[in-house]
Amino acid sequence: MTIQEFQHHIREKYYSHDQQRGSAATFLWFIEEIGELASALGGTDRANLEEEFADVLAWLCTLANIQDIDLSAAIERKYLAGNGPTGFK
Repeated sequence: MTIQEFQHHIREKYYSHDQQRGSAATFLWFIEEIGELASALGGTDRANLEEEFADVLAWLCTLANIQDIDLSAAIERKYLAGNGPTGFK
């Protein structure tokens, strides 16, 4: 499954509810999931860690959908076209 396919799946399944919730409230859910991922990173439960990574990605797709952002296109423009970011030195 590609990022684009996953984002589309999230849109098809949840968009009407997500759009009503709006970006601000959705961002709070996203941050909560990041907190859960942070906790899982400090633990030893691999299954929980995988679930939290998946949740963060799903909520990121939700935010992108609400803002009408194609994550695949954004990733391609920023990281795959030309030289892209080089990171920290």
